[in-house]
Amino acid sequence: MTKLRLIQLSNYIKERGNCTVAELKDAFNISHATIHRDIATLVEQGEFKRARGGVAVIPPEESGNAEYAVYARYQDRLDRNRDAKVTIAQKAVQRIADGDIVFLDSSTTVYYMAKELQKNKFSNLTIITNSLLIIREFSLFPTRYFLVALGGNYDVQLNAFLGAATQSELERLKIGKAFISALGATQEGFFSRHENHSYFLRRVLEIADDSYLLLTSDKFGKSGLFDIGKMSCLSGVIAESEMPEYIPSELR
Repeated sequence: MTKLRLIQLSNYIKERGNCTVAELKDAFNISHATIHRDIATLVEQGEFKRARGGVAVIPPEESGNAEYAVYARYQDRLDRNRDAKVTIAQKAVQRIADGDIVFLDSSTTVYYMAKELQKNKFSNLTIITNSLLIIREFSLFPTRYFLVALGGNYDVQLNAFLGAATQSELERLKIGKAFISALGATQEGFFSRHENHSYFLRRVLEIADDSYLLLTSDKFGKSGLFDIGKMSCLSGVIAESEMPEYIPSELR
């Protein structure tokens, strides 16, 4: 039924060029949450983009632009569950103290944590990251913050630097607290869909004194192709709402 509805939604939007969320809810008689999930799925498939109040067909001049298509998918990930990510970010910043050396990964959830850090006035903070977005915005951080930007091969899908060069730079560093996210988490652990990404984060967790997994509640119960680690390697899990039973009480 979901697959059929997505096909019908796709055709409906293509016929009109763009549609609001309210229009699609009425046309298909589905809930607010369901239509937002369906829109996210359609956008991820690459033919549509988010528009103000709804969704639109990607114009031909943009659809042939591979760089734009990748950017649109990343922007969709950034916008998805924004309120939940902001709540998680605010909780995560409370784990930081003056003088900390923190690692921030390239996930959209941790990006919102970086935005919260821009507003905080720590007198001494070192940020290590492989996120191009955080690196680009470092001029917005307080002047007392120190940045260590990890270079290497640029991964356009993750908007991050990865690979042997990045790994080599990581090996020379000390990390006090690492903040990462993941594709999903189950009782077996937490996962990524990218092999190099999983290897890199696994090493970050080995180096860091304390490690925190930032995860929106919709990712609980989701697995992935490559494992990053077990729950036992974490110091804490931070979510915007109640966590499943397989998250140990000492990590909440």
